[in-house]
Amino acid sequence: MKDAAEPRLLLVTGLSGAGKSTVLKVLEDLGWEVVDNLPLALLETLIDAPVKRGEVGRPLAIGIDSRSRGFRPALLVQRIKALREAGGRNIQTLFLDCAGAELERRFSETRRRHPMAEDRPAADGIAREREMMDPLRRWAEHVIDTTNYSSNDLQQEVRQRFGETGQDEPVLNILSFGFARGLPRNADLVFDMRYLRNPHWDAKLKSGTGLDADVAAYVMADPAYADSVAQIEKLILTLLPRYRAEGKSYVTIAFGCTGGRHRSVHVADRVTKTLRTAGHEPTLTHRNLDSAPQDGLEGRPPPAASAAGGQI
Repeated sequence: MKDAAEPRLLLVTGLSGAGKSTVLKVLEDLGWEVVDNLPLALLETLIDAPVKRGEVGRPLAIGIDSRSRGFRPALLVQRIKALREAGGRNIQTLFLDCAGAELERRFSETRRRHPMAEDRPAADGIAREREMMDPLRRWAEHVIDTTNYSSNDLQQEVRQRFGETGQDEPVLNILSFGFARGLPRNADLVFDMRYLRNPHWDAKLKSGTGLDADVAAYVMADPAYADSVAQIEKLILTLLPRYRAEGKSYVTIAFGCTGGRHRSVHVADRVTKTLRTAGHEPTLTHRNLDSAPQDGLEGRPPPAASAAGGQI
């Protein structure tokens, strides 16, 4: 009996130009082990290779097409059927189809020769290949017609069909920083928190940070705070599923204030907690938390603060 840890095995095949390379790249990003265009004899050896007892293997995707050495679709179908019946292997086939006119357009735009029509029009090679591949198309459990798909459409389709829940979630990082010390280079979203009143000009709070309760209370007391930060959180929660659908691997959301020690730190900490409550797993980084407070970086104090000796 096969070990319960035996991984899924997906044969990815189809017409040349229909998107096999794109599919294999997405599967690799999803954590699959990917092998492309090995000779058919070696592919059978790879399919037969057992998973060691107690070893949890990654799912395996094998790309095969008309260029593969020894490629005979009808015999391959027979071999897959025999493997399923003999060992109960979890083997499935994905076939990528596409209309002939669209394939001709793609080969024309990329200036590539069709592998089955080196010295003939691409249409001839497409017709020959379609006839050859028909047994695999009829056999395949999954068929994707990419005629009207953009590359991004195909990537999303593959993620929906073959990605496990939560597997392709982007790595999410929340960052606080100070504008006076430079913008972060790789932020996808930047929120400027300098519209909130600045604890730096309160003598009792200046040496503290946004992680301190009294500083946090000071920031939250700003009349603009509650509604604006709630709206920011709502926006982020709306955008994260869209980033995931686009296949984004990393998302960095940055919150900035002048020095990067008070307002941005508090808001970044709050948003991180909100996202964790919503089921996300962000990491939190405070870039300038350990920087010394400097009046010169904070600009001029508000008039009320100057008149009250640093109090607002």
